[in-house]
Amino acid sequence: MIPSRNGRHLLAAQLPGIFNDLSAPAEVIVVDNGSVDGTAEWLRSDWPQVEVELCRFPLSFAAAVNRGIARARYSHICLLNNDMLLQSGFFAALLDAFRQVPGLFCATAQICFPAGVRREETGKAVMAQNHPDDFPLRCDEPIPGEDLSYVLYGSGGCSLYNAAMLRALGSVDEAYFPAYVEDLDLGFRAWQRGWPSVFVAGALVEHRHRATTSRYFSEEELAEIVEVNYLRFLTRAVASRVLFRELWTQAIDRLWRRRNPALRFAARLALSRQFPAVGPRREKEFLALTSGDVAVFPGKNALRSPLVSFADRLETPPAALLEAHREVVLVRKGNELALCAALQRSEEKWRVRGQMGRPETRGSAPACPET
Repeated sequence: MIPSRNGRHLLAAQLPGIFNDLSAPAEVIVVDNGSVDGTAEWLRSDWPQVEVELCRFPLSFAAAVNRGIARARYSHICLLNNDMLLQSGFFAALLDAFRQVPGLFCATAQICFPAGVRREETGKAVMAQNHPDDFPLRCDEPIPGEDLSYVLYGSGGCSLYNAAMLRALGSVDEAYFPAYVEDLDLGFRAWQRGWPSVFVAGALVEHRHRATTSRYFSEEELAEIVEVNYLRFLTRAVASRVLFRELWTQAIDRLWRRRNPALRFAARLALSRQFPAVGPRREKEFLALTSGDVAVFPGKNALRSPLVSFADRLETPPAALLEAHREVVLVRKGNELALCAALQRSEEKWRVRGQMGRPETRGSAPACPET
């Protein structure tokens, strides 16, 4: 499902790749979001197999997406930006993740950029900072051989979702206007319910970054929108009072140091703080799991338990280790909470698949809190 505003030229480049890659029964829905470039008429004449959801006036990204979600009829829904070009095997790789990971909410693709363009996104989204003044979320470079590592959320521009879970969350929260951070909100609220998101290395897309939003907003305006929506996310999604205070303080301090104009919205948003109906389900644990300190590598021995181990560096495991286990999960040394979370996720994953008891660990494992 693709929201598109005056993106006929982008759809013309994208649609052939989509239809070439589809193998299972599917539908392609384009939400024509108030376009004035003849998108709907062109689709009906040149791409009659595309279902068109017409919005007479431009809606926010979330509102437009929700129009498409309401129309979708299949068990999984793929959200695509119109500036994403798919590589062969995209849909098959995302679907396979749902067979590999029980209870999966979202499988998100690996994002590449055109040659010569700095890679601003990778799809491996984690809550971490290189410097206290950085935005609290970043995309890490995937490690060779890494696949199905846990991420905090899937990019709203190239992810496949379990449709029933997506609707159970109330679809995309339309409080995030006009765009950005709504995908973080979705992933976080899913993790609160124990529904994971994973990074799929073999599902590749090339992103023509901000090909739509940059036509309507300046870089400064886009930066402010992201910051305001992040504050909005904290007030709407974080259930733990302790975690909210910690993340809110970090955000306000960072905005103050950078003299960011988003600060003028902080007081009003803080007063609108909501406490989600769903209580905190180990928020600290899943944030540790998706902090960039955990990497998953598929192994080759289906008869052996997975290995979960501390590592000084996150790098491709030796071939002998991959040959000896069905999966190797590396955790950066020192992050004991991440190791606990990885052990629990690994045990749950393989137990549900009926293939193991407890995962193996190297060295002495910390005492993990009860689930």
